[in-house]
Amino acid sequence: MANFFDYIEWRDIEISKVEFNEVDSAILSRFAYFPLEYLGLETKKMTIEESYKKFKKSEKKGHAVMLRDLKFFPVLAQSKRFGKLVISNFVRNIDTEVEKQFSAIVVELPDNTICVCYEGTDNTIIGWKEDFNMSYMSQVPAQVEAVDYLNKIANIYKDKRIRILGHSKGGNLAVYSAIFCNKDILDRIIEIYNFDGPGFHKEVINSKEFKNIKNKTKRYIPQDSVIGRLLNHDGETVALKSSETGIMQHDSYSWQLIGDHFIEDKTTTSSEYIDTTLTDWLNKESQEQRERFVNILFEIINTTGATTLAEMSSKKLETAQVLLKSYSNIDKKDKELLSKSLSILFQVARENIKIPKPSLAKLPKPDFKKLPKDLKLFNKKGEK
Repeated sequence: MANFFDYIEWRDIEISKVEFNEVDSAILSRFAYFPLEYLGLETKKMTIEESYKKFKKSEKKGHAVMLRDLKFFPVLAQSKRFGKLVISNFVRNIDTEVEKQFSAIVVELPDNTICVCYEGTDNTIIGWKEDFNMSYMSQVPAQVEAVDYLNKIANIYKDKRIRILGHSKGGNLAVYSAIFCNKDILDRIIEIYNFDGPGFHKEVINSKEFKNIKNKTKRYIPQDSVIGRLLNHDGETVALKSSETGIMQHDSYSWQLIGDHFIEDKTTTSSEYIDTTLTDWLNKESQEQRERFVNILFEIINTTGATTLAEMSSKKLETAQVLLKSYSNIDKKDKELLSKSLSILFQVARENIKIPKPSLAKLPKPDFKKLPKDLKLFNKKGEK
């Protein structure tokens, strides 16, 4: 089956000759994760090809969320379809005090439109904390900045129509920025692409502002979606076929396609179960209880001293021992949910981040006989 790499090889034709499509949108959503710091894109314009050449020469390489991003960067840069596209207005803000992780970039298309591309959750702990904060906060700092960013970009490109897109939290920001942007921008928005992004609180979904952009929004989730089932959604959803399973289907490189369209599928029973379980939990727990749960989860993670998922993963066996000490005074159901949440974070870290395997092999094996019965991070053999 084909993925992004195959698509570039097959459809290496300028966008001016073959119109922009859903796969192009997903690719640019992935591009928003690329290590674009230190290239001067905050104040300068350059093509994707030029940005990669500058990236290769730069001593500072910026952040990379996935190893495949580094492999895909030259493929995009050297392609006819994407290489000559102009990019600009890069922003990356990480603020641990207000718990914000935000990044975005503008891509100019040859059809007199621009794509406002929001980055999803990166590999920082603070980025994941902000995601979890969405469970009890009606508005997180990245959403506020996403609205400001769209208003600013729309003012800079006054004669351009706008596409807004993003993957994961970036998909959430794409929709949120469109909902609450200045009213005079709405008519210029062509479409909004949300790739497996978490949803919103009911007051946002039920707002008249959301109804104004609902028909312009295109939502895609893999058949085993977890992240994309969080919170509330409304509108048509397309389920995609992935070559991965479980949480790893969140990886858009795993999404399968034929030609210029994704292969559609049905959501699995496990995805529906997750959706029902999470929705039920959110509806039953008070805002204060959800906030307490999230804070406990990240207090546990912070005891490791890790600031990124890569650091947390490289210490995962040692980390498990530290995490256990914070499980006192928590009921059984919350313990199970904490364990599942941690397990997902560990799996994402192990699969998505570039981690030298030898470093994991050198870690001492924990004594699994001492683990409490309610901890479900490992099976009886000590495997994830």
